[in-house]
Amino acid sequence: MKKIVLAIGMFAFLANGMQAADHVMAATKKAEVREVPATLNLSLTEAQDYAVETNRSLKNASLAVQKVYAQRWQTIASMLPSLDGSVGKTLMLNEDFKEHKINFMGQEGSMSPWTYSLTAAVGINGQAIVGALLNNVAIDMQKLNLQQSEDNLRANVKTSYASVLVLQNVVTLLETSLANIEQMAEMTQRSVDVGAAEQTTADLIKVRVNTLKNNINANLRSTQLALNALKVLLDVPANTELVLTSTLEDFLSAEAVLKLLGYDFALENNLNYQLLEKNVELAKKNVHMAGWAYGPTVSLALQSSRRDYGDSEGFTMMQSPHTVAFSVSMPLWSSGKRAAGVVEKKIALEEARNTFAETANNLGIQNEQLRYNLQNGYETYMNEKDNMEVTQRVFESTTNKFNQGAASNLDLVNASNDLITAQSSYVQAVLTLVNAQVELEKFLNL
Repeated sequence: MKKIVLAIGMFAFLANGMQAADHVMAATKKAEVREVPATLNLSLTEAQDYAVETNRSLKNASLAVQKVYAQRWQTIASMLPSLDGSVGKTLMLNEDFKEHKINFMGQEGSMSPWTYSLTAAVGINGQAIVGALLNNVAIDMQKLNLQQSEDNLRANVKTSYASVLVLQNVVTLLETSLANIEQMAEMTQRSVDVGAAEQTTADLIKVRVNTLKNNINANLRSTQLALNALKVLLDVPANTELVLTSTLEDFLSAEAVLKLLGYDFALENNLNYQLLEKNVELAKKNVHMAGWAYGPTVSLALQSSRRDYGDSEGFTMMQSPHTVAFSVSMPLWSSGKRAAGVVEKKIALEEARNTFAETANNLGIQNEQLRYNLQNGYETYMNEKDNMEVTQRVFESTTNKFNQGAASNLDLVNASNDLITAQSSYVQAVLTLVNAQVELEKFLNL
């Protein structure tokens, strides 16, 4: 009866543990519900940090690391002793569905005993040990993947952040140009009304006004799309207002570019290099694991059992209450299956080594290319920025000359087209420069 009570207590403990786990899961779900303010004022660095804390894709990458830790413990636990217990009763019934009794040497006894058993066992082989080492490599690789995911997230936030800023800047410039040309269109129409100008002139200017309005609307939509992309990365609701406090000059300055170019390239700091290095190590462990398929498996088991016939004292069956079992098993023949497995893993190791060597050679070339891209991107950005400022001044000068009758309709149209083209080239140059910065930062693991 004491053993029955103990078994019931164990089941109750497991049930309470499952209930406690449910409470933990419920508390976790409740903790995931976070309050997001209606307005978020974020600098670039704050936006990147905020995304790292809240982005669910990055949380999944972090959970993947925890999952590999759990897998490692499962592998280790498989080599540790296990303890199993059982309690049961076999009820022997006669044809009247009553408990069957037997008379043995003048004593009536029950044929329906309670049985109790407690078994401790342990088994170990070389593959299990190598498997634990494989899990250690897998943990390191998942940590590197997590770091890569964080770097990619920060890079995407920076790109989206810059896209919003440059589009907002362009909208401001276009709105200034629109105000000037609308004023000019109004003045031209008044001249047409008094017969001092032709209607064709007023119509051409009106076309310019509509073109600028369309460009402004297109850039406003692009700005909203960039903001929405940033909200997705930050994992905030759609109705959250984002106020970006950094400026383009904060990370497009010559100082920022020169500082980034000044970092030396260390091959061992590159995450792709580290991942491939771990991949080679993993391939080596797989060869060892395949080789241990030829190894023995050692097992040891201890069992303690008892049968209780209740009140039938003296009526027991001949049995040993304790048993010890020890075994060593050795694979003998598998028609070449294990040998082929070893060959396969050795080929995979050679492939991993070739990929690692090739990547190590290419990383130096990639370093030079990314630095060239950044230098070229910055020079292009400075040129396009200067071009946009020049075309803005030309447009304003042409507008003033047109108002004074010193410039033709064609001059005004050309100046307007040049301004729109320069602004589009400026946007592209900024985004190219930001992407060049982001790629080099990820490459250098900064």
